[in-house]
Amino acid sequence: MNTLAIFGTSPTGIAALRRQLAGVFDVQFMDIARIHDQQPARYTVLDISLGDPSRLLELKDWLKRKPKDSKIVIVTDRASRLEDARAFAIGATHVLHRPIDAKLLLTRLWGDFATLSHTSQFSVSAQERPGLAAAVDTLQSIFSSACLGGPLDPTIVETAGDAVVDQVEVQGLTAWIDTVRTHHSQTYQHCLLVTGLAAAFGQRLGIAHKDRQRLSVAGMLHDIGKARIPVAILEKPGPLDQHELAIMRKHPQLGLDALETVPGLQAEMIDMVIHHHEYLDGSGYPHGLQGREISDLVRMITIADVFGALIERRSYKPPLSSESAYQILRDMGPKLDSDLVREFRLVSNLDRRS
Repeated sequence: MNTLAIFGTSPTGIAALRRQLAGVFDVQFMDIARIHDQQPARYTVLDISLGDPSRLLELKDWLKRKPKDSKIVIVTDRASRLEDARAFAIGATHVLHRPIDAKLLLTRLWGDFATLSHTSQFSVSAQERPGLAAAVDTLQSIFSSACLGGPLDPTIVETAGDAVVDQVEVQGLTAWIDTVRTHHSQTYQHCLLVTGLAAAFGQRLGIAHKDRQRLSVAGMLHDIGKARIPVAILEKPGPLDQHELAIMRKHPQLGLDALETVPGLQAEMIDMVIHHHEYLDGSGYPHGLQGREISDLVRMITIADVFGALIERRSYKPPLSSESAYQILRDMGPKLDSDLVREFRLVSNLDRRS
């Protein structure tokens, strides 16, 4: 779990912040008098007065030791523009006004997740595309729950899963993908692609409606852990570096952490969230599972996840053709279930209208 180091003169309000950020941050309070015994953390909050100019240079020198790409939030009085200016001058990446609001603090540290679901450039008619509209709304609820600790109702997710199955069956996968690719958020686009692919996969296999709904629910939930990854990494307009990749690889465990307190959620969904990056040959993560240790649901979502990532439209690279993406699935050989990959062939043919 990420550590949030808060330096201040009084621990007032820290207990409430710990409750509100439980499962997201390990909140540690330290007296400002001990600041020189510590290094700035990757996530640091300074809740101090900046009214004494003699301390500013000292704080500025201390903040020069901060880790690369760290977030430094300095808390100031709302009415003091001078303190805001001083905060940025000594090295703050963000300013927050007293009293500290947990949701605003998360926004400063990770980015505003509301921007992911912003729909001004992504118009979906609930009447024309009920499944897609339901999936977008549900993803917003899923990410909000995981990031801010709000309740997640599995019934709402299941209802959206039904709508996805019906739309894909009636309108076809190609229409779904054509619309989803216009979404401005890489994160939402990927989750929606996997959701539609999973529903179409179930249709191809001829399984019952209830099982297809289960697959579409899995598609919506599989990347819930990304709600606890900074938006700047999720939406980076270019390839991730090694440090960012290491953070991104934490999302299965972060997803498990987010779902542990959700009542009524099937155990197979939790298994899918934590294991959808596992491969049959043991080369996946986070647990290096092999063969029969990986369930059928996980195997199917992994195929949809890999294929969805290959056909995404990103600002720095065009999507692969469906033929090229499917060939990569085949080339992965023992990593994936060969029988399921073979069945996925017709699902992957996006030029085929169904």
